[in-house]
Amino acid sequence: MAAIPAFSLCSPLPLSPRPRKAPIAPRRPTALANTLEAERGVQFETGDSFFRRESAVGRDLGVLSAALHRRSLPPGGGLRVLDAMCGCGVRSLRYLAQAGAAFVWANDASEGCRPLILSNLSGHPRVSPQGDRSWVVTHLDANRVLAENYLRKEFFDLVDVDCFGSDSSFMRLAISTIRKGGLLYVTSTDGYSSGGHRPHCSLASYGAYVRPMPFSNEVGLRMLIGGALREAAALGYHISPLFSFYSYHGPVFRVMLQVDRGQLHENSRYGFISYCHGCGNSQTFSWEELGQISCACRKGEISKSVVVSGPLWTGPLHDVTHVTDMLQLATEWGWACTNRNEVDLEKLLNQMIEEGDPRLPPGYIKLDEIASRGKMNSPPLSTLINTLQETSMQHEQQKVD
Repeated sequence: MAAIPAFSLCSPLPLSPRPRKAPIAPRRPTALANTLEAERGVQFETGDSFFRRESAVGRDLGVLSAALHRRSLPPGGGLRVLDAMCGCGVRSLRYLAQAGAAFVWANDASEGCRPLILSNLSGHPRVSPQGDRSWVVTHLDANRVLAENYLRKEFFDLVDVDCFGSDSSFMRLAISTIRKGGLLYVTSTDGYSSGGHRPHCSLASYGAYVRPMPFSNEVGLRMLIGGALREAAALGYHISPLFSFYSYHGPVFRVMLQVDRGQLHENSRYGFISYCHGCGNSQTFSWEELGQISCACRKGEISKSVVVSGPLWTGPLHDVTHVTDMLQLATEWGWACTNRNEVDLEKLLNQMIEEGDPRLPPGYIKLDEIASRGKMNSPPLSTLINTLQETSMQHEQQKVD
């Protein structure tokens, strides 16, 4: 059977790429004069497509989550993945080769990337031993791919949308194409909005008016989760973050979300975060408390030093159980004790586990700032952390007694 042709934006989407029993002749790899790249033993070429080696850690995290989700699926179903903006196809290839995906739809709007994507994916069988299609490549606008799959009732266990800037137009359609309990891996690279420098842009894209705060990296992640939560609620779904990852290059904000049925709860973690430039204190406020926002340093009085951002996600950025399972799997695969672009994956996952404590409030204050405000020398960071942990344990023990 002939290979799947390229598709223009005005041509109809091909018939559903569900399993086909007819055999497909293997495609001969296209010769490309590019430097060969490798990630975790998987080789590929980047051609003229946009590619960041620094994003390998984000791809590692996505593969680990996908592999864990595959294990939770009913037997016989297999993991179905939609890579809506696949670039050179490295993520699609890794979902196939490492996460054990049964089917991957690799889509990129640029038809010029087709030979590159086909060459990279050609190392993985296009048809399974059972005669089922393993992958397909298309070149359409991401929203069109999502919309037409939704209309055909073709659903996926993982939708990965690695977009640029603050484009959130795909969010609702992506949620609509995910199976119950499936995963959505979303991206933002808009550091200006997360830093509070373009509040009207963040309001338009994510429904959040963001003001400048010293922990802008965290605010960017909470802004992205909050935007997804808003879109999910409009469809009768709720989302919960499994992990959140910020990378300085770009910058890049990536969040893995689990999508399930259910309305937004009254006590959901979707509210507002304040920061006091006077004392450095940060707090969370619900919608009902909007008229009561102030800082303790002002004893309830209105203060110009207090800025408020929101609505944002105010709950934990990571699911401790899921990240613990990711760490265990990374250890099994030999990924844990390795550095990728100066990032220690084991250290990163352990840090996520610690940050996943639901008792922790949003934001942070630097140790030097604490010492400066207290007019004292900065204690060693390890000493401060140990003291805080001991104090927390004592409080918990007092509750038990």
